[in-house]
Amino acid sequence: MPAVIGKVMRGKRVQGLIRYLFGPEEHGRHVNPHIVAGFRSAEDLEPPKRADGRPDFRRLDELMTQPLALLGEYGPRRPVWHYPIRAHPDDPVLADEQWAEIAREVMHATGLAGRMDGGGCRWFAVRHADDHIHLVATLVRQDGRRPDLHNDAIKARAALRRIEQKNGLVRTAPADRTAARRPSRGELEKARRHRRSEPPRVSLRRQVITCAAGARNEHEFFSRLRAEGVLIKFRTSSQDPDQVSGYAVALSDNINGDGRPIYFGGGRLASDLSLPKLRARWPSASSGEDPSRPDEHPVSGSHLSVGTAKAVLRQTAHTCAAEASGVTDFFDRLERAGLLLHIYRSEQDSGRISGYAMTLPGHCDGGGRLRWYSGGQLSEELTLPKITRSFGRVRPEPGLTHEELQAIYDDAARAADHASAQIRRCLVLNPQAARDAAWAASDVLHVAARTTGNPHLRRAARDYDRAARAPDGRIPKRTRAGSGLRTVARVMAMAGLLEDRTTVDLLTLVASLVALVDTVSQLRAAEGRRAQAEAAARSVGHLRRTDARASTCADVADPAGASFAASTRPPQVVQPGRAPVMPQHAGRRPLRRG
Repeated sequence: MPAVIGKVMRGKRVQGLIRYLFGPEEHGRHVNPHIVAGFRSAEDLEPPKRADGRPDFRRLDELMTQPLALLGEYGPRRPVWHYPIRAHPDDPVLADEQWAEIAREVMHATGLAGRMDGGGCRWFAVRHADDHIHLVATLVRQDGRRPDLHNDAIKARAALRRIEQKNGLVRTAPADRTAARRPSRGELEKARRHRRSEPPRVSLRRQVITCAAGARNEHEFFSRLRAEGVLIKFRTSSQDPDQVSGYAVALSDNINGDGRPIYFGGGRLASDLSLPKLRARWPSASSGEDPSRPDEHPVSGSHLSVGTAKAVLRQTAHTCAAEASGVTDFFDRLERAGLLLHIYRSEQDSGRISGYAMTLPGHCDGGGRLRWYSGGQLSEELTLPKITRSFGRVRPEPGLTHEELQAIYDDAARAADHASAQIRRCLVLNPQAARDAAWAASDVLHVAARTTGNPHLRRAARDYDRAARAPDGRIPKRTRAGSGLRTVARVMAMAGLLEDRTTVDLLTLVASLVALVDTVSQLRAAEGRRAQAEAAARSVGHLRRTDARASTCADVADPAGASFAASTRPPQVVQPGRAPVMPQHAGRRPLRRG
């Protein structure tokens, strides 16, 4: 649990908040509520007692609402500023005077009420427990002007870190905007009433991250969200009504009092889920980047083995053929899907197409030449004559074979190993160069959790969420290691759900993910980002349980011990005085460039 930490909240009526802070609490945690500091002395602001012993709030109500009357209808829509501040359990119990000094420092740092500013906002701090206080202010200055609220939460957080250092309290992480938006108290209580396992905001964030990780472009992202049953609402640009500038998502069963779905904007789910930042995930030839670079395409063949590349090409070609209305439309769809296309024409009639071949950008042989595959080499259903005869017919996509699924997950493990190595090289000299790989690792975790349905992988992805983001919501510069992780995440999503989790051996991928996330934890620690390092460490713990759980399931899946995962799991090599070491998987193919 963090040390001295606070959270800015806004409200409409200060009277209701005052009665909550001084009144009884359902769990009995409001003990001896009293004011410790404020824009006047604490004794002057303390509500007096009535004859029946209850506090009289009329004077405090009037003092706090007087400045709001100066602006009237021109005042802020939510004029109440509420900032609870809580201490770490390992910190000593602070005296009222110490809490008062903390409150004054925070109000000064935010600019709401400076120490020498006689016209600042009216405020007070209530203490009703040993470990925390509540700061309350009304957002109209006593001179009738509105206060500057720009970055108020960040300024308050910086003030609390200075207080931690000055008073020798438990140190916490800076406000670096890597944490996702937390559900409000109302959202938590509503989820509890409706017997939800988690608030809708959390469910939507996970679905958006997973769909973005598996999508090759913006259109596919929204299609995946709709397939998950998520409601989508778009925002258009004020300058160009035809341009989509943002989006919001909702669950159909999460409604307000009017029976309407409650929408959450992407940027309010997490800093990297706004539409402009999501678009940075999907490189394309039209993005202004160099289209000849393999990593500037949604799926780069330079990160995939031959078996995986052929599976991707076949699945993509089948999808495009099912949706195309003719040969020209089919070829256009292949190119929009990020494939390279070579069209063969008849020697006798140059206007007649006799065949075609396709490949992935960067999918090269040992000599650096592109590997081309005709439709017939991928599937007999993809020869040009058969495709031409079947346009407009709905054909089922062929399922992936066991060998193709294994190749996909082996490629994912290799990409994770490559990313781990790059991050280790950057740990000391250039940590910023490793941020893209750390961010992309979240895609692999979320897609793996989705495709396998493993609860430990799901928890690992959830806890890793914060460790993935670059500080202050920045989008890292794209790197080869990060592009490799995003590519294998998209390919795993294309493979779909694993109906039988023993179909492929996941232990190699899990072991590689353990090493990758542990390396990211070291990276965040080296950057001095404690909260992110701890988030990655928690994710490693879940991944290790995934490994152990997968081993257990493999051993009991077949009484004779003949399950695929059990039969291919390598033995642990134990050296004297050292922890067990997992050797390279016997069935793992070496990395092939292209």
